[in-house]
Amino acid sequence: MPIDERLVERLYRQAKGERWHAPKERFAQALESSVDRAFAGRGRDSREVERHLAALHLEDLALACACAGGDEQAWEHFILVQRPLLYRAADAIDPGGGARDLVDSLYADLFGLTNRTGERQSLFRYFHGRSSLTTWLRAVLAQRHVDRLRTSRRAEALPDEESPSALPAPTRPVDPDRDRYVGLIRHALEHAVAGLAARDRLRLACYYAQELTLAQTGRMLGEHEATSSRQLARTRRAIRDAVETQLREKAGLAAAEIAQCFEYISDDPGSLDLRDMLDLDSGRKESAPDRSS
Repeated sequence: MPIDERLVERLYRQAKGERWHAPKERFAQALESSVDRAFAGRGRDSREVERHLAALHLEDLALACACAGGDEQAWEHFILVQRPLLYRAADAIDPGGGARDLVDSLYADLFGLTNRTGERQSLFRYFHGRSSLTTWLRAVLAQRHVDRLRTSRRAEALPDEESPSALPAPTRPVDPDRDRYVGLIRHALEHAVAGLAARDRLRLACYYAQELTLAQTGRMLGEHEATSSRQLARTRRAIRDAVETQLREKAGLAAAEIAQCFEYISDDPGSLDLRDMLDLDSGRKESAPDRSS
């Protein structure tokens, strides 16, 4: 049962949706999703629905809708307010700073990437407004940290090579195609990076190779750090799409083989170095700067 249009209009005004240029249709869809989730498997009447919607964090929901739609002003506000809170949450999870990279990767998923049908897939679509946006983001961050720990603990440490229980070295590679796959994906990556626009290459060089912060990268290119974050997300997606196309059309690999290529390069990047692909001549910094600035 769709939500009454007059109720949607009233809630939109209450949420100050026009402030962030939140698309009203997207806001209505977010309200529908929240209702469906809250009343799943049971009946509901209009009064229950209205009470549920009135209790939502409507301003946060409108901001999330605007960010999912790619509104520049909404994203700048989101980064300004939430970035320091997320870094503090990451430091609480891992005081050694090991969880901060999860925050950086979270931005790309929140911004969302356009799929082959032209639809933007943003992580914000899972935010239903029942908690504040800050609380929800902390929960997402904590879950990603837990998922990473579970993944890392699946691999047990091998015995010392000098110990009696040491495993014998294999007489041949487990997968005879491994070296070929790694060579193919390396070539595809080099081709994808070479095909980027000069500004995108410079942004990659600043953030990943020179290890500048998002704010420093933005200043280098004369853009806001939120814009740098979004552009980096777009570039990463463009690189992956280009690599997949190269492996499929030029190397003739099937989908399973392409997935195997990515798995091998993720498990052991070896000599893969973005600095080499970007033709950077300057030496590495002796220490990475603090990305919280």
